[in-house]
Amino acid sequence: MREALGSTTGKSRPSPPGRALCPPGLDKLPRPGVDRALAPAPSHPQPDRTAAMQPLELLLTAIALAMDAFAVAIATGVALRCASLRQTLRLAWHFGLFQALMPICGWLLGATVRHWVEAWAHWLAFGLLAYIGSKMIVEALRDQGDDRAACDPTRGLTLVLLSVATSIDALAVGLSLSVLGISVWWPALVIGAVALAFTALGMRLGRTVARARSIGQLAEVLGGVVLVGIGVKILADHGALPFF
Repeated sequence: MREALGSTTGKSRPSPPGRALCPPGLDKLPRPGVDRALAPAPSHPQPDRTAAMQPLELLLTAIALAMDAFAVAIATGVALRCASLRQTLRLAWHFGLFQALMPICGWLLGATVRHWVEAWAHWLAFGLLAYIGSKMIVEALRDQGDDRAACDPTRGLTLVLLSVATSIDALAVGLSLSVLGISVWWPALVIGAVALAFTALGMRLGRTVARARSIGQLAEVLGGVVLVGIGVKILADHGALPFF
């Protein structure tokens, strides 16, 4: 009997200290509460700020944004009649600069001002263009002769207002890039460069049109009317006019 008991106890192995005995395979059974607590928290994808627009998409966007600047440049070239190289470069530089800065501002502000931009930006652009266009028409009708310094749209406050009015849409593009998580630096550079080129081209084209004898003294009036028309077009494009 003792030998049997001794042989039996000799075959059994003592359990390691601190470890409870459990039947084989029991430790592999699912443990819902424990597994859920130990499971890693799901990761939420973050916007990739290094993403970029496709080249063709970026180019088409830049050209579309430059159309208002191009039209305003033509009107300015017509109003000046004989725009100098310095006036052309000054207008082109400011238009390109504002077109490049506005997307950056919109991207940095993000969605905080999105509602305001969508609701009021086009009205701001219309107001600025209508004011400058009306001013040009009034000054032309007063017949101030050949003194063009007082009504030069490429100088002073008028230049700043025109630059802001033609770059409002670029601010909205910056907001969209921020929401999509797309880097804004390269698009801003391309948008500014395209706007600069189109502005310079528009100024030269306006100068060519203004040299035609058919418009002569009405050049500045025509330029003012075009500016007001561009403002109305911006309102129509944003659905702000019920009859369009």
